[in-house]
Amino acid sequence: MLQISPTAFRSILILQTKFIGDIVLASALAKNLQLQYPGVRLVFLCEAHFAGFLTAHGIASDVVAFSRAKMRGSPLERGRELFRMVRTLRRHRFDMTIDITDSKTSRIISGLVNAPVRVGYFPTDRPLRWHERQPANVRMKPFGFGKRHYLYRYLSPLEALGVDLRVKVPAIRPLPFETAHALALLARHRIQPNAFFAIHAGASFAGRRWQPERFAEAIDRIAGGTGLRVVLVGGPDESEAADRIVAAAKTPIVNLAGTLRLETLLALLKEARLFLGNESGPMHMAAAAGTPVVGLFGLTNPVRWAPVGVPSISLRPSMPCDCVGGDLCRRTDPSKACCVWRLEVDPVVDAALELLARTEMVLEAAV
Repeated sequence: MLQISPTAFRSILILQTKFIGDIVLASALAKNLQLQYPGVRLVFLCEAHFAGFLTAHGIASDVVAFSRAKMRGSPLERGRELFRMVRTLRRHRFDMTIDITDSKTSRIISGLVNAPVRVGYFPTDRPLRWHERQPANVRMKPFGFGKRHYLYRYLSPLEALGVDLRVKVPAIRPLPFETAHALALLARHRIQPNAFFAIHAGASFAGRRWQPERFAEAIDRIAGGTGLRVVLVGGPDESEAADRIVAAAKTPIVNLAGTLRLETLLALLKEARLFLGNESGPMHMAAAAGTPVVGLFGLTNPVRWAPVGVPSISLRPSMPCDCVGGDLCRRTDPSKACCVWRLEVDPVVDAALELLARTEMVLEAAV
């Protein structure tokens, strides 16, 4: 067992090559490391799209970015991108690497960077093949601190290193100038802060997106019952679902899908009274900003992936699921299953109204 001093680390690499929701959850790991090792240079390996978000919010001191498109390209493209990444990383001379991606590629990178302390999962998420190895010399549990939520998969390195768990949930404050931008954007549409709810209808796979027509009906009923305005958010590739919702809803909707940077999106979500959306990265961003969340889940288990740190309700159809996705659905893969399509409108509306009522009492008490 390595003897680790509280002042031993000046430079730490976190390998987190996944998506924005994972980045948000991993921010709690970063905050704890910064508290434990004051002045540490904390570097994330992540997709280039997330670099500005990480450094602007102080989650990382620096980022080494990679191109997901190249890593999914030809063997030559993957080889070149991997070589470039490793060469850049080795220049940093890290004291420690923490591999929370737990993939074949991330293990290769951790081994090639060859920091004195290398933290990795044992057992790994997928059993190693005969020709593979786990380069870690500090091994962490698949989920730390006896918990089951995926947040504690990303907090598990702390337990392995003997670091106190001080920050237990992600909390990311919007940048002041992004808050000003978000408020100006709302004012342009004559929307007051805390007087609207945000809708995110996107997800990485069609089967994880609740039907736009059901979103539209839920919007009409929630807005009609509360008087709240409605703002649609999402990425550039989610504009089709947003357009279908706008076309189907009777309620006036401000459609900002595809127009916001991640930093601005966080600031906008902070001003929302409620977030309603599919299980996805923006759901975790809303929670980290402190906004109550109604999350819509399919095969993914909310026990593992529910929003944390804020009042929330997670909805999921009864399981096992009667398949409604046909050939589109891969029943054992949560990222490619269509179970969320079975969610009816009534429970979603009821959850939103219940959460609004519950948090309204909290707001009144605070005032």
